[in-house]
Amino acid sequence: MIHEKSCGGIVYRKFHGNTEILLIKHIRSGYWSFPKGHVEGEETEEETAAREIKEETNIDVVIDPGFREVVTYSPRKDSVKNVVYFVAKAKSGEFIPQEDEISEIRWVEIGQANNFLYYDNDKITANKARAFISHLK
Repeated sequence: MIHEKSCGGIVYRKFHGNTEILLIKHIRSGYWSFPKGHVEGEETEEETAAREIKEETNIDVVIDPGFREVVTYSPRKDSVKNVVYFVAKAKSGEFIPQEDEISEIRWVEIGQANNFLYYDNDKITANKARAFISHLK
């Protein structure tokens, strides 16, 4: 059994009184999800999440370690993948998609995210992040 680990984030911003989260559309799958990627070397989970968000969207973030959600699934036979998600506050709203992986990036009002997300795990994670973010100052 092959075990993989990735880290990423539910990136949010406050915009005109609304809370928006950043969704990315993958070129290969065509599905909307959150920025994430594989841990490299001796990186911490938070370092991986921040790096991957920056690589895929060109947005710098502040990771909030108070929200840590692990999603486990099997992307292929004989493979198990754990993805660790953090809530991450965007330092800016300007994004640039990573050309070879991301076909589109969109800020979405957090209550509308489930209309875009395909996987149930992503919808559950978005709902948990929404509850967490609503209690932040």
